[in-house]
Amino acid sequence: MTRESPQLGNILEAALLAAGRPLNLDELMALFEDADRPTRNQVRKALDELQSNFAGRGIELKEVGGGFRIQVKAELAPWMARLWEERPARYSRALLETLSLIAYRQPITRGEIEAVRGVTVSPHIVRTLEERGWIRVVGHRDVPGHPEMLATTREFLDYFNLRSLDELPTLADIRDITSPEAELDFDGAAPVQIVHDVKAPETPAADAEAE
Repeated sequence: MTRESPQLGNILEAALLAAGRPLNLDELMALFEDADRPTRNQVRKALDELQSNFAGRGIELKEVGGGFRIQVKAELAPWMARLWEERPARYSRALLETLSLIAYRQPITRGEIEAVRGVTVSPHIVRTLEERGWIRVVGHRDVPGHPEMLATTREFLDYFNLRSLDELPTLADIRDITSPEAELDFDGAAPVQIVHDVKAPETPAADAEAE
């Protein structure tokens, strides 16, 4: 196969479908032997052509934090959801507020989150976000106690269909998170519904419904 072969696009398409996760340029180039390896520009050109070929179809090529992936277009999600009996994960308002603060003010400590929210951040919330792979510890604040600093991950970008944190919606564009129908919808990602329980106090048990 030569570098200019039309098969390049077919190989990239097949790899992205088979991987089941985003692949970056280095991973895509590693598919080829040294003698036949295309340049980065040639791979990007083939990806652009692939994206154009998907126009008018139910799938699209999307670049996210982890690389490139082929995905179902967001407007078709209601139909695709019927393929699975399980309901999408529902997250508490407290968990989403915590995640939002980490996303917009990272790196941030639990104490700083608590100062903004006015309530204690349940360890269960932080643990749930870490288990989802959305946040991680990136260091320790140089203050007494050396609290952990939290930041979002590449998996966070991938889940919310973002290429980088620069694509986060501005705070003014986000709906009132305290409204009964509040939801976070990041650029075509499936909306994450918020679970409200106005009767329960914000204790570690009630503050962290995440399953």
